[in-house]
Amino acid sequence: MSASNRFGPFGKRLAALAGAALCTLFLVSTLASTVLAETLPSYKLSYVRTTHHTPLMVAAIKGEEFKAFGTYLNPLIPREKYELVSGGKTIAIIDLILAKSGSESATMFAQGQIDLAMASVTAIMAGIDKGTKMHIVAPLQTEGMALVAPKDAKYSDFASFVAFVKASKLPVKVGYHSPTSAPKILLERALKEAGLKVTEDPNDYTAKVLLADLKETSNMLPALATRQVEAIVGPSPFPEVAVTKGAGKIVFDLRDMPPKGFWHDFPCCVVAASDAIIKADPKVVKALVDLTLKTNTWCNTHKTEVAKISADWIGINLAAAQYSTLVFLPGFTQGWVRWAGVYMDLLDGMGNFKGSLKGKKIDEVKPLLFDFAFAGQPKK
Repeated sequence: MSASNRFGPFGKRLAALAGAALCTLFLVSTLASTVLAETLPSYKLSYVRTTHHTPLMVAAIKGEEFKAFGTYLNPLIPREKYELVSGGKTIAIIDLILAKSGSESATMFAQGQIDLAMASVTAIMAGIDKGTKMHIVAPLQTEGMALVAPKDAKYSDFASFVAFVKASKLPVKVGYHSPTSAPKILLERALKEAGLKVTEDPNDYTAKVLLADLKETSNMLPALATRQVEAIVGPSPFPEVAVTKGAGKIVFDLRDMPPKGFWHDFPCCVVAASDAIIKADPKVVKALVDLTLKTNTWCNTHKTEVAKISADWIGINLAAAQYSTLVFLPGFTQGWVRWAGVYMDLLDGMGNFKGSLKGKKIDEVKPLLFDFAFAGQPKK
């Protein structure tokens, strides 16, 4: 029997008072959370809907389960707004911003629209070359890039693709999602090394390969399915999704391009921070880097759960997520930095640099590119 029935009018009054008290408590709690959020610094972190950025998705979903890491994300609005908790205290509010590409993130850095980003190392290099005030503060992963063609394509590896291109009377059109993306840059260099003329000018019929900017990752599979392009080059999970949906086949992983072994363990995505946040709030940058690197390690050892999280977040089928062969990194290594130097050489050799990185080697510009204060100096 309820209190209102047992004690008559007094019971009803008591129940009403209790209900009002609970409502007040809820309102006070909500108001306190709102006031706390308003008094904390708020920062914007951009990412791209790709499995390359899975650690961010995992950290956001796991939340307080990662409390033992010393830093974790507490959701305020799932997939949009989080408290960054470090050392048992909330130190900042993090708003997640979905970008179309690393190139767009670099542009948002330049316009002061974001404070942190997960993006391709090449996009961040290109932005720094243009004078954008930002630094690479942590690595994310290696590899996870491939060339994809329709299922009926008559080529099935790099050599047969090159042969197909050489035999074609017209330039073979290959789509990419961002002009400064790692997949596009690596493929372009390998094709040129194979003796093929590559262009982005649709009126240049002397070229053998026409690279087409599809503007964002979401356009790649539709462009392939409708034969707007004869192949696409891009990051996971798009090659894997093409396979699992029956929309195409992986012709070759970029790691398998010649010379043999040269492209293995190539760096791809990084965490970047604006110089402004590095100066104003280094503890927030440190906390996010620590969380990212520890989550990277966790992702390497929990691949089944990671695949489920990334599949649900990105909106792809589980088989495509499980297909991923990405390796997430616990920190910088000297080898990683050397490979980043190769990227610099590739970009510079193709005329992509016009500013502070033009004609430079990585050892000359490390302080311009990297801030090792957060992830630590590169290890052997």
